[in-house]
Amino acid sequence: MLDKTKTVGVLGLGYVGLPLARAFVDSGFKVIGLDTDAEKVALLECGRSYIAHIPNEVISQMLASGFTVTTDFAWVSECDALLICVPTPLTINREPDMTFVQQSCEDIVPFLRLGQLIVLESTTYPGTTDEVMRPILESGGLVANRDFWLAYSPEREDPNNPNFRTRTIPKVVGADDARALEMASKLYSAAVDVVVPVAGTRVAEAAKILENTFRAVNIALVNELKIVFTKMGIDVWDVIDAASTKPFGFMKFVPGPGLGGHCIPIDPFYLAWKAREYDVVSRFIETAGEVNRSMPHWVVERTMQAFSRRGMGLAGSRILVVGLAYKKNVDDARESTTYKLMELLEAEGVRVSYHDPFIPVVPKSREFSHFTGRVSVPLEQAGDFDAVLIATDHDVIDWDDLLKKAKLIVDTRGVYRKAHEKVVKA
Repeated sequence: MLDKTKTVGVLGLGYVGLPLARAFVDSGFKVIGLDTDAEKVALLECGRSYIAHIPNEVISQMLASGFTVTTDFAWVSECDALLICVPTPLTINREPDMTFVQQSCEDIVPFLRLGQLIVLESTTYPGTTDEVMRPILESGGLVANRDFWLAYSPEREDPNNPNFRTRTIPKVVGADDARALEMASKLYSAAVDVVVPVAGTRVAEAAKILENTFRAVNIALVNELKIVFTKMGIDVWDVIDAASTKPFGFMKFVPGPGLGGHCIPIDPFYLAWKAREYDVVSRFIETAGEVNRSMPHWVVERTMQAFSRRGMGLAGSRILVVGLAYKKNVDDARESTTYKLMELLEAEGVRVSYHDPFIPVVPKSREFSHFTGRVSVPLEQAGDFDAVLIATDHDVIDWDDLLKKAKLIVDTRGVYRKAHEKVVKA
């Protein structure tokens, strides 16, 4: 696996898979990228990127280095290692949706061959690699950890984080066979600076769940404190800044309008769901999830109160929501709280528009497909709206200029620290 003549396949070329493919291309491997989305593949073949923090020049360099992209799964047979990076969303009942993982395994079964290494990178509940993937992969007649090798290594991407990239983020690797663990560890060590082998796939799966549950619970804490302190007349951001001066025993988390992104809003529910299989109720985790899911409702309530104090009602008003991305400075709208805010506001009769410099058109989404195709409104028009609601605090936005233009601002991100007659913190 340290032999650079080996071929690495990456199945799923999204926010995780494409940077991973880039890391292996940069390390000198021949890389085959597979995706079922023909539009993505066509863009990549033309040297065009669909991820903001990966410029077109990088894609062109990858292609020049031998990077191959395709929708044809027959290419799986050419891969010595195949890394699976597909979505693991929740169902409408907030239970794990393994559709993409299962379908991916079914698609590659006809092309599996002796000696291949198969690694799942998608975030999931403990037991997925062995209980879901293994039976499907073995349905073709080959046996895991005898004829082919099976491992799990959770993705740890943080899109557009300038301090970390795929190579510099330590890589946890777990396998239920010593040989599989050795092979997977050696493979990743060729593209990642630090590899952390652990005792089995379940440990690796659980580690990723713990990382994101830790964040979800702490975000829920500051979100709840935002409500409590607001009612007390205390600015939660002042409190957090003060507490952050302690050099030990405290880690800074900041509140927002809810919880977004492809991992943190989802992963705790994976763990809670799996815990029920063992007759364990994870009350702490489920309570944190309830707090975070309730935040968009609180933001709308605060907006309604702000309108009422000005002798206005929400029905028939126009509100511009700033930020569709789930966090600042990225073009990723997966699980974004903005969708829920827009839905709740429209249910109150508000005519809602949005502005996001990174997302000019609302992309397709499973839960909020009725917003697909809406176009971002220029921020110069902010003064035409009855209020501006800040959902994402992108650095490229001129917040001082927005304050001058807007009639009312509902700030969910603590952009405006000083009290202002136009600003309502939510």
